[in-house]
Amino acid sequence: MCTRALWSTDAGDVFVGRNMDWLNDMQTNLWAFPAGIERDGLVPGAATWTASYGSVVAGAYDVATTDGMNTAGLAAHVLWLAESSYGERDLSRPGLVPAIWAQYFLDCFATVADAVASLASTPIQLTQQVDPFNNQEVTVHLILSDVTGDSAVIECIDGRMDVHHDRAYTVATNSPPFAEQRKHLLGFEGFGGTAPLPGTTEAADRFVRASYYVERLPQPLSDRHAVAEILSVMRNAAQPFGTVDPARPNISSTIWRTVSSLSRGLYFFESSFSPNIVWADINGLDLSAGQPVRKLDLQGHPDLVGDVTGAFEPAEPFAFLGAVTA
Repeated sequence: MCTRALWSTDAGDVFVGRNMDWLNDMQTNLWAFPAGIERDGLVPGAATWTASYGSVVAGAYDVATTDGMNTAGLAAHVLWLAESSYGERDLSRPGLVPAIWAQYFLDCFATVADAVASLASTPIQLTQQVDPFNNQEVTVHLILSDVTGDSAVIECIDGRMDVHHDRAYTVATNSPPFAEQRKHLLGFEGFGGTAPLPGTTEAADRFVRASYYVERLPQPLSDRHAVAEILSVMRNAAQPFGTVDPARPNISSTIWRTVSSLSRGLYFFESSFSPNIVWADINGLDLSAGQPVRKLDLQGHPDLVGDVTGAFEPAEPFAFLGAVTA
């Protein structure tokens, strides 16, 4: 469930597309968080921090950050990974719940390299959390992107945090873990192998297709064309309604998609339940410390379309979901 693809144009602009595939409507709204907010990881021995950067994020049920970008041009994307296993809680390591994992990086780092270096010096630990809306354990990995075109895929396997950091890592989906996905890719035409381009909705097939198409995008004629081009890749990797199958529990329909224009500071959102695309200019939102949290109520205003930067309204920040257990 979910696909992320990064595209750097010859002009140096960076666009990141992301599909959110899920079991049901997450009641997603967009939130604008200013710098200066104090947060913690919501577990015993939690990491604590003060946000150095403002961010615009897509929420889930108004209790978690699933996707977003910050004022420095860093983007974070939470995707499902069934193989994730966080291990027993180690109180010597600062802890975080999955609901706030992406927000931690958006709050604290300007580049992928800075985030990766921090993980080496301060080995935070992701901890178990149950999604109360679907009564299942949250097993996820995190993908980071930045305005230079750098990428990192962060996975927790058997209690170990594996960091795959390389500008070449432009695509991520779900199972199997990232190293296996990269190895699998080599068997296909265009990547050293002979197998034809696959067409199913399985994560490994979406990984191959997104990798193939994002490498072949023509140089855009304009910013508008660039957004349309990365959206074409994301729609090719999307899961149509009706693909949910009890025999394939890790396959869900695409409920929304985003494009982060990291060079321009634009964040685009398209719901699968609506024909409208909206976008916000992070540079047009004052996200300096001391400014209010603001919300774009997509649930209450389904007819919004186009530039919605001025439609964000002051709101009480949502409370991140804590360490709910089964």
